[in-house]
Amino acid sequence: MTGEATERTTTGAADCVVREMRWWDIEPVMELEKDLFPQDAWSRGMFWSELAHSRGPGATRRYVVAEKDEQIIGYAGLVVSGDQGDVQTIAVARDHWGTGLGSRLLTELLRAATSFECAEVLLECRVDNVRAQKLYERFGFEPIGIRRGYYQPGNVDALVMRLRMASDDDSADATSPDGEQGTEIHD
Repeated sequence: MTGEATERTTTGAADCVVREMRWWDIEPVMELEKDLFPQDAWSRGMFWSELAHSRGPGATRRYVVAEKDEQIIGYAGLVVSGDQGDVQTIAVARDHWGTGLGSRLLTELLRAATSFECAEVLLECRVDNVRAQKLYERFGFEPIGIRRGYYQPGNVDALVMRLRMASDDDSADATSPDGEQGTEIHD
Protein backbone atom coordinates (compact mmCIF):
# COMPACT_ATOMS: atom_id res chain seq x y z
CA MET A 1 0.00 0.00 0.00
CA THR A 2 1.42 3.35 -0.92
CA GLY A 3 0.57 6.24 1.31
CA GLU A 4 1.23 8.85 -1.33
CA ALA A 5 -2.17 8.68 -3.01
CA THR A 6 -4.93 10.97 -1.83
CA GLU A 7 -8.59 10.66 -2.53
CA ARG A 8 -11.01 13.54 -2.88
CA THR A 9 -14.50 12.89 -1.63
CA THR A 10 -17.60 14.89 -0.91
CA THR A 11 -19.25 13.72 2.29
CA GLY A 12 -22.28 15.88 2.83
CA ALA A 13 -21.03 19.36 3.66
CA ALA A 14 -17.43 18.19 4.16
CA ASP A 15 -15.48 18.35 0.92
CA CYS A 16 -12.21 16.84 2.11
CA VAL A 17 -9.09 14.93 1.22
CA VAL A 18 -8.38 11.63 2.99
CA ARG A 19 -4.69 10.79 3.02
CA GLU A 20 -2.04 8.90 4.94
CA MET A 21 -1.29 10.36 8.37
CA ARG A 22 2.31 11.57 8.68
CA TRP A 23 4.41 12.80 11.62
CA TRP A 24 3.61 16.45 10.95
CA ASP A 25 -0.10 15.65 11.50
CA ILE A 26 0.44 14.59 15.12
CA GLU A 27 0.04 18.09 16.64
CA PRO A 28 -3.29 18.91 14.93
CA VAL A 29 -4.49 15.34 15.59
CA MET A 30 -3.61 15.81 19.28
CA GLU A 31 -5.77 18.95 19.44
CA LEU A 32 -8.71 17.01 18.05
CA GLU A 33 -7.94 14.00 20.28
CA LYS A 34 -7.96 16.14 23.45
CA ASP A 35 -11.22 17.82 22.44
CA LEU A 36 -13.04 14.59 21.60
CA PHE A 37 -11.55 12.26 24.23
CA PRO A 38 -10.57 14.47 27.18
CA GLN A 39 -10.68 11.64 29.75
CA ASP A 40 -8.72 9.04 27.79
CA ALA A 41 -6.83 10.90 25.05
CA TRP A 42 -3.86 9.19 23.45
CA SER A 43 -0.43 10.68 24.02
CA ARG A 44 1.90 12.02 21.31
CA GLY A 45 4.12 9.03 21.97
CA MET A 46 1.29 6.63 21.19
CA PHE A 47 0.71 8.27 17.81
CA TRP A 48 4.46 8.33 17.08
CA SER A 49 4.66 4.63 17.88
CA GLU A 50 1.72 3.78 15.65
CA LEU A 51 3.10 5.78 12.73
CA ALA A 52 6.49 4.07 13.12
CA HIS A 53 4.76 0.82 12.11
CA SER A 54 2.72 2.25 9.24
CA ARG A 55 5.26 2.37 6.42
CA GLY A 56 7.54 0.02 4.55
CA PRO A 57 7.32 -3.64 3.62
CA GLY A 58 6.64 -4.79 7.19
CA ALA A 59 3.89 -2.24 7.88
CA THR A 60 1.17 -3.43 10.26
CA ARG A 61 -0.74 -0.15 10.62
CA ARG A 62 -2.78 2.19 8.45
CA TYR A 63 -3.50 5.69 9.75
CA VAL A 64 -5.31 8.34 7.74
CA VAL A 65 -6.41 11.92 8.23
CA ALA A 66 -9.26 13.86 6.67
CA GLU A 67 -8.28 17.38 5.70
CA LYS A 68 -10.42 20.31 4.64
CA ASP A 69 -9.02 23.76 3.91
CA GLU A 70 -5.64 22.59 5.27
CA GLN A 71 -7.21 21.68 8.62
CA ILE A 72 -7.40 18.15 10.08
CA ILE A 73 -11.10 17.37 10.64
CA GLY A 74 -10.81 13.64 11.30
CA TYR A 75 -8.47 10.71 11.61
CA ALA A 76 -8.58 6.93 11.91
CA GLY A 77 -6.23 4.02 12.46
CA LEU A 78 -6.07 0.26 12.01
CA VAL A 79 -3.55 -2.27 13.35
CA VAL A 80 -3.14 -5.74 11.87
CA SER A 81 -1.76 -8.91 13.42
CA GLY A 82 -1.90 -12.04 11.30
CA ASP A 83 -5.30 -12.11 9.63
CA GLN A 84 -7.01 -9.95 12.25
CA GLY A 85 -7.47 -6.20 12.02
CA ASP A 86 -8.32 -3.94 14.92
CA VAL A 87 -9.74 -0.45 14.53
CA GLN A 88 -7.68 1.58 16.98
CA THR A 89 -9.39 4.93 16.61
CA ILE A 90 -11.86 6.93 14.53
CA ALA A 91 -12.45 10.59 15.30
CA VAL A 92 -14.36 13.35 13.54
CA ALA A 93 -14.38 17.02 14.55
CA ARG A 94 -17.68 17.89 16.24
CA ASP A 95 -18.66 20.40 13.56
CA HIS A 96 -18.44 17.59 10.97
CA TRP A 97 -20.58 15.05 12.83
CA GLY A 98 -23.45 13.79 10.69
CA THR A 99 -21.71 14.58 7.38
CA GLY A 100 -20.72 11.00 6.57
CA LEU A 101 -17.05 11.58 7.37
CA GLY A 102 -16.98 8.81 9.99
CA SER A 103 -18.30 6.40 7.36
CA ARG A 104 -15.65 7.58 4.91
CA LEU A 105 -12.86 7.01 7.44
CA LEU A 106 -14.19 3.57 8.38
CA THR A 107 -14.43 2.67 4.68
CA GLU A 108 -10.76 3.58 4.29
CA LEU A 109 -9.79 1.35 7.21
CA LEU A 110 -11.80 -1.56 5.81
CA ARG A 111 -10.07 -1.12 2.44
CA ALA A 112 -6.77 -1.34 4.28
CA ALA A 113 -7.97 -4.47 6.11
CA THR A 114 -8.75 -6.02 2.73
CA SER A 115 -5.29 -5.09 1.45
CA PHE A 116 -3.76 -6.66 4.56
CA GLU A 117 -5.90 -9.78 3.86
CA CYS A 118 -7.71 -9.66 7.19
CA ALA A 119 -10.31 -12.36 7.85
CA GLU A 120 -11.98 -10.21 10.48
CA VAL A 121 -11.84 -6.74 12.00
CA LEU A 122 -12.48 -6.01 15.66
CA LEU A 123 -13.04 -2.77 17.52
CA GLU A 124 -13.96 -1.45 20.93
CA CYS A 125 -16.57 1.22 21.43
CA ARG A 126 -17.71 2.90 24.63
CA VAL A 127 -21.00 1.33 25.72
CA ASP A 128 -22.45 4.84 26.03
CA ASN A 129 -21.46 5.85 22.46
CA VAL A 130 -24.64 4.78 20.67
CA ARG A 131 -23.90 7.02 17.66
CA ALA A 132 -20.66 5.12 16.92
CA GLN A 133 -22.29 1.74 17.56
CA LYS A 134 -24.93 2.51 14.93
CA LEU A 135 -22.24 3.46 12.43
CA TYR A 136 -20.42 0.18 13.00
CA GLU A 137 -23.64 -1.83 12.78
CA ARG A 138 -24.40 -0.23 9.39
CA PHE A 139 -21.08 -1.63 8.19
CA GLY A 140 -21.96 -5.13 9.44
CA PHE A 141 -20.10 -5.14 12.76
CA GLU A 142 -21.79 -7.26 15.42
CA PRO A 143 -21.38 -7.05 19.20
CA ILE A 144 -19.45 -10.03 20.58
CA GLY A 145 -18.56 -9.03 24.12
CA ILE A 146 -17.84 -6.48 26.79
CA ARG A 147 -14.51 -5.33 28.22
CA ARG A 148 -15.25 -4.19 31.76
CA GLY A 149 -13.67 -0.89 32.82
CA TYR A 150 -11.76 -0.59 29.52
CA TYR A 151 -11.86 3.19 29.27
CA GLN A 152 -9.95 4.82 32.10
CA PRO A 153 -10.00 6.86 34.21
CA GLY A 154 -13.80 6.86 33.89
CA ASN A 155 -14.02 3.06 34.28
CA VAL A 156 -16.41 2.87 31.30
CA ASP A 157 -17.07 -0.51 29.69
CA ALA A 158 -16.25 -1.15 26.03
CA LEU A 159 -18.51 -3.00 23.64
CA VAL A 160 -16.37 -5.31 21.48
CA MET A 161 -17.63 -5.61 17.91
CA ARG A 162 -16.51 -7.82 15.03
CA LEU A 163 -16.86 -7.75 11.26
CA ARG A 164 -16.06 -10.98 9.44
CA MET A 165 -14.36 -10.11 6.18
CA ALA A 166 -14.65 -13.64 4.75
CA SER A 167 -17.20 -16.45 4.84
CA ASP A 168 -17.62 -18.37 8.09
CA ASP A 169 -15.83 -21.35 6.54
CA ASP A 170 -12.82 -19.20 5.60
CA SER A 171 -12.57 -17.48 8.97
CA ALA A 172 -13.49 -20.30 11.34
CA ASP A 173 -9.91 -20.45 12.62
CA ALA A 174 -9.48 -16.69 12.81
CA THR A 175 -10.80 -16.32 16.35
CA SER A 176 -8.91 -17.86 19.24
CA PRO A 177 -11.05 -20.40 21.10
CA ASP A 178 -10.86 -18.48 24.38
CA GLY A 179 -11.53 -15.05 22.84
CA GLU A 180 -9.64 -11.84 23.50
CA GLN A 181 -7.84 -11.22 26.77
CA GLY A 182 -10.17 -9.55 29.24
CA THR A 183 -13.17 -9.85 26.94
CA GLU A 184 -16.41 -11.67 27.61
CA ILE A 185 -17.37 -13.31 24.30
CA HIS A 186 -21.05 -13.81 23.49
CA ASP A 187 -21.40 -15.54 20.11
